[in-house]
Amino acid sequence: MNNSWRQRELVFLLLYAVIFYSIIIYYSLQLSHDHYSKLYGLRTGLLSGQFNDASDAQWRNFRSNLPILTFVFGLFTLIANTLRAFYNLKADGMSIVWLLISLAYLSYLHGAFIIFILSIASVNFILVKIFGRTKYFPFVLWVFNLSFLLCNRIYEGYLFSSFGNHWAYLDKFRGTFRWHICFNFVILRMISFGYDYHWSDHNAYVDEEKHIRHCTTCSSGKTCYRMLQDRSVGIDKFSYTIYLCYLLYAPLYIAGPIISFNAFASQLDTPQKSYTLRQVIWYGFRWVLSLFLMEIITHFFYYNAFAISGIWKQLSPMEVFIVGYGVLNFMWLKFFLIWRYFRFWALASGIETPENMPRCINNCYNLESFWKNWHASFNKWLVRYMYIPLGGSQRKLLNVWVVFTFVAIWHDLEWKLLSWAWLTCIFFIPEMVVKSAASSVKVDNVFKEFIFRELSAVAGAITITCLMVANLVGFVIGPSGISWLKSVFLQAEGLPTLFGLLVTFYVGTKLMFHVSDSKQRAHQS
Repeated sequence: MNNSWRQRELVFLLLYAVIFYSIIIYYSLQLSHDHYSKLYGLRTGLLSGQFNDASDAQWRNFRSNLPILTFVFGLFTLIANTLRAFYNLKADGMSIVWLLISLAYLSYLHGAFIIFILSIASVNFILVKIFGRTKYFPFVLWVFNLSFLLCNRIYEGYLFSSFGNHWAYLDKFRGTFRWHICFNFVILRMISFGYDYHWSDHNAYVDEEKHIRHCTTCSSGKTCYRMLQDRSVGIDKFSYTIYLCYLLYAPLYIAGPIISFNAFASQLDTPQKSYTLRQVIWYGFRWVLSLFLMEIITHFFYYNAFAISGIWKQLSPMEVFIVGYGVLNFMWLKFFLIWRYFRFWALASGIETPENMPRCINNCYNLESFWKNWHASFNKWLVRYMYIPLGGSQRKLLNVWVVFTFVAIWHDLEWKLLSWAWLTCIFFIPEMVVKSAASSVKVDNVFKEFIFRELSAVAGAITITCLMVANLVGFVIGPSGISWLKSVFLQAEGLPTLFGLLVTFYVGTKLMFHVSDSKQRAHQS
């Protein structure tokens, strides 16, 4: 009876989802058609008679540079893999090959300003080698890197003329991309190198047998990312050339995904075997299909253009929800495409990195799972190098504030990002309290299971709403937009829409439960 009831529930949930997305698509098309003349950032599209939403600068730059990026990375990968095969190169040899390739790439991107990158990186390397075995090393490492993270932003990358007029002529050779924007990722790698060196004499012996018994990837003969990360490499791998190669590795330099030094150096020595050539090609083909989906979205649904044009302030509550929901899905797909593109080239050259978007944004109903699946490689970095050293789950309520504040500052020095970080921390508190209480409750009969599932679905609906608010405040409307959101949804016209979206998110959460149950059954079988 229970299975039969759940099957009928699933049919209802799927029907509701079809109706919901039909309404979203219809209204999105109508909104784009009615307001396109007032929107900023629309350009003539590839499809006849259709505009393309090119209002997002990050996506516009990535999309316009795709042909040259593909040619360059294809050439880089061909050269590196040919030299590896012909000369049977290991870590030292491959680090020199990729370092020379990456230096040529960065010289084009940043011109003479590559000197700043190499100078800061070299000082960090010296500090690691001098203080890396001392107990106060983490303090030295964080102070040094946080100082440059802040100073790079405040001074916008510095000028050579600041060091004397005789250096001013170098300011003309800026390259095509601001170096201090990319350097945020370099800082994460410098900290990773420092910690992995600091820990190299403590965790050199990982209990591999125990790990393999519990890890499906490792038990199948492959090596999972966690093993690559936790298993310390030999002290000879902490050389200056491998260090610089790790910091500047071309396929991952601009946007990641983020990989730990241990995982990178070990794969530089022995290329990844988790993906066969056929699987890498299939991975790239799926990326092309996702790019085609993005082209359809940007040609027919101008979500981001609504956000940056301020037109959404003139819309009804229902239309505001549609635009907000659309913006978040656009952002997810944008980052999905950018990160998977660079991960593809890393895989093709023998380096496996964590998948940054392992789960769709529409399949996350709590904050913890959302942040484990949005920029997942950054999440793994934060857990390893911040969360655990700060005390881990023993100080979870405090640690989330420190971690998310760092994430906001790492992105940029803006109040709206700090507002996003602190709103997320506030929303984390009730979820942690509820999870703690739920773990102590015994669900030992069908009725209790039904009640627990329904309450979890309600909690999921509230959490998804909070996530939408936090991300819209952080990346679209800013802190001042909170009062505007209240005025839109907490009044007579907006309350039905608020109720409707809560019901929709409740249904969506129940649907996610079914997806999770299905995966669990497949795993057990």
